[in-house]
Amino acid sequence: MSVIADWTSGAEALTYGKCRACGRVSYFRRPFCPHCGSEDVEVRIASGRGEVHAITTVARAPSTELRPFAPYRIALVGAEEGFRFMSHAADGLAIGDAVLTSFRPLGERIVPFVEPRRS
Repeated sequence: MSVIADWTSGAEALTYGKCRACGRVSYFRRPFCPHCGSEDVEVRIASGRGEVHAITTVARAPSTELRPFAPYRIALVGAEEGFRFMSHAADGLAIGDAVLTSFRPLGERIVPFVEPRRS
């Protein structure tokens, strides 16, 4: 698989890097491993499964673009592949909940969105 410039693969998957030299994973991929410096980094597609590590409700949006959507929920999710990422979140989620990631439109953008995992 070639290196994908964006942090999503066409907004249908979370992608990350896995170093072939040291085996560590990194989110916000780079052309080198941030842990050992190797340039032998494989691009992988994450399962979308994870666990909520933190969650908050944003009442005052940080930009005019996001103001129409406030209040909205944001979660810090630990992906089962070993990295953490931020995502918009369904109401009712709590720390420790198992989640599944999809992608949804938010204004002019497509953003990751986590919901409770059913299985």
